[in-house]
Amino acid sequence: MTTKILRFLAEQQPSTPCLIVDLDVIVNNYNAMRNFLPAVEIFYAVKANPAKEVISLLVDLKSCFDAAGRQEIEQIIAAGATTDRILFGNTIKKQKDIAWAYDHGVRLFAFDSKIELQKLAQSAPTSNVFCRLLVNCEGADWSLSKKFGCDIEMARDLMIEAQEKGLNPYGISFHVGSQQTRIDQWDIAIGKTARLFFMLNEAGIELKVINLGGGLPTRYLNDNIASINSHADAIMSAMVKYFGNKMPLMIMEPGRFLIGNAGIIESEVVLISNKSYDENVRWVYLDIGKFGGLAETMNESIKYSIQAPGDGITGPVVLAGPTCDSADILYEIFQYQMPLSLKVGDKVLIMTTGAYTASYSAVNFNGFGPLKTYCI
Repeated sequence: MTTKILRFLAEQQPSTPCLIVDLDVIVNNYNAMRNFLPAVEIFYAVKANPAKEVISLLVDLKSCFDAAGRQEIEQIIAAGATTDRILFGNTIKKQKDIAWAYDHGVRLFAFDSKIELQKLAQSAPTSNVFCRLLVNCEGADWSLSKKFGCDIEMARDLMIEAQEKGLNPYGISFHVGSQQTRIDQWDIAIGKTARLFFMLNEAGIELKVINLGGGLPTRYLNDNIASINSHADAIMSAMVKYFGNKMPLMIMEPGRFLIGNAGIIESEVVLISNKSYDENVRWVYLDIGKFGGLAETMNESIKYSIQAPGDGITGPVVLAGPTCDSADILYEIFQYQMPLSLKVGDKVLIMTTGAYTASYSAVNFNGFGPLKTYCI
């Protein structure tokens, strides 16, 4: 919680649910990353929070950008960034979107399959390409394994084929998993990538860049996470260990780390109920749920810290959203405690919600509009 956000809530009293983002916190996080990882080029993962104020701020800070689709690229360009600062990092792209991005000057693309490589060769000739390597996401609260990346032998063959098709095999990318809590995963992923660099070097291909992806964590409820300097030390130690004095260029795609702790959601208690006379666990329904922006509560993966008014005695609650979908339950297994004095109409604050909330909210499910964002 920052003084700016507290003042905004007190003075403006916005309708709930809403997300308030303190832009100064993003600047501090960006500067911290630049300080601890000065050799790494930052490519902000726009999908974390695509608010125009956030993108414009990062354009001014000279950040580069990781875009997942055409609309994000359009937003980045509209904010004043040149296309040489954009990586089309999604490995699942429509042919027409690749062609559009190429026509607008984008020359950095990622892929992880033969067919995607063929699309790039046809619609983005001579572009610099990254092949995404499949790595273990153990230790990540929000795993990205299996869906993205390919194994090391396939990656080798695809990069050789990329050169044969007239593309520039530029580098290897990976992602250790979002909200990565184990710093040893950097050593594992970088070591595997270094082996692929060596394999390709033997095949006559000298790669230029390693894309370290995202994974840098922010702090949620009861999270015992390592600091940014600990992650930075682990990254650079692994780079020196495996690459020595032949260090490639490095880029990263932070999203959660840059903006997660910059935002707070204010929500209203809509209903409090019990399911039986013998049940002492209250059901607390908020005016925001999975479909309103809290999708990362799926499987209770991300556990947000929640502040509720009242003091004294607390009791266990199940937290749920307002929609008529039975999947719209936020926390049932991990039981939150809330004041027994909590009542309908009370406002609660959901902390560290700057990333992957507004960008996840549904447009009109059950008639609820997308999560309103205020950048201050």
